[in-house]
Amino acid sequence: MQVILLERVAKLGQMGDVVDVKAGYARNYLLPQKKALSASKQNIADFEARKVQLEAQNLETKQEAEALAGKLDGQQFIVIRSASDAGALYGSVTTRDAAEAATEEGFTVHRKQVVLIAPIKYLGVHDVSVVLHPEVTATIELNVARSTEEAELQASGKSIQELAAEEEAAAEFEIQELFEDIGAAAAEDDDLAESAGVAPAGDDEGSEETPAS
Repeated sequence: MQVILLERVAKLGQMGDVVDVKAGYARNYLLPQKKALSASKQNIADFEARKVQLEAQNLETKQEAEALAGKLDGQQFIVIRSASDAGALYGSVTTRDAAEAATEEGFTVHRKQVVLIAPIKYLGVHDVSVVLHPEVTATIELNVARSTEEAELQASGKSIQELAAEEEAAAEFEIQELFEDIGAAAAEDDDLAESAGVAPAGDDEGSEETPAS
């Protein structure tokens, strides 16, 4: 099926191009999204008559998109989710979640503008594309964490694996300190008993057995 593009469409063409596409793609996406018109003689003539106006509108929206992209590009947004110790989410982060996270921070982003190759299913910092205009794309970061504290650590560059390793090391250190404290306390008790002339508990060496009557 032939259509005339009303705007730039990635991997397809620029505004005004007449291109061949699959009928289903045209009917289900290009035509309802007003990205193209069927390439009839009447539609082509109408486009030519409106071309200057359409190009001016496209330029205006492109400039607006570029201004927003300048503010949005590189921004990081926190998304709090429950996850396992291994970092797997109980669910996933979708385009709607990404759009809502950006909107809550004052940016107008629609979920249809967000591009995810696949839903986000793990903790961490993920790059996400936002198509603000057919010719303008910004890249944002979604910091998916179980808490704001964890998000801050991830933002500093630490992965969930590194955080888990640090927590494990801290727990082992606390256990080691506990055993050392117990050992030191036991040694102190032995010293006090020895200075008092009492054999340390459990020390039977050198003691005499009481004769049987």
